[in-house]
Order: sequence, then structure tokens, then C-alpha cells
Amino acid sequence: QVQLVESGGGLVQAGGSLRLSCAASGRTFSSYGMGWFRQAPGKEREFVAAISRRSGTTYDADSVKGRFTISRDNAKNTVYLQMNSLKPEDTAVYYCAACLDYMCYGEGEYDYWGQGTQVTVSS
Repeated sequence: QVQLVESGGGLVQAGGSLRLSCAASGRTFSSYGMGWFRQAPGKEREFVAAISRRSGTTYDADSVKGRFTISRDNAKNTVYLQMNSLKPEDTAVYYCAACLDYMCYGEGEYDYWGQGTQVTVSS
């Protein structure tokens, strides 16, 4: 069992930056592949980025490629999402998730979820 708590969301103007954090507790953090997802009002939750257990591999959705960077610090049991050049269409609740595998992509592959943090980008 692992508990995930996101932080760092807020209101930012278009073109600005935010860094989201997700703190994990419970089993050994480095056992989990980690990911970020987001859900905008009236839309389904979508994949944003994923990172392997020991940061060797990352994968970003096309919509955020070149703007968002996922990283993790296993010593701090934390995964991050650095978001630059934010756009109004990035407005959503952002969730971190953990899977008991090297790395996961699909929402159904993840075993544990945080409660989400709101990101609002104004134009």
C-alpha cells in the first residue's frame, strides 16, 4: 500500500510555470513506476507523463512534450512535474499515480492514486 499526496497547484498566467510535487508514503517508493494524469472539467482523465522506477526512462504525452518534465527523487519519496509555458488548455486537476511495475502508461495500469491538485491557467 502507498499513499500519495500532491501539492503545488494554483493559479498562473499563460506562459508561466508551476512545479507539482507528489509525496509518497508506505512501501519502498523506488518499487513503483510513477505517472501524472490530468482531468479537465467535462473531460476524461488523460495521461500526462510517466517515469520508470529509477528515473532511467520517461515518457510524455504529445500535448505537453517540450513543456513539461517529470522527475523523481527516490531519497525523498517524491515525484515532480515541472510545467513550463503553461497554456489555458492545461487547466485541470492533476493526479499522480503509482504502479507496481517498471513503468506504466495507461490509466488502468496504475494501482494507487492521489487526491489531485488544481492547476488553473488564465489567458
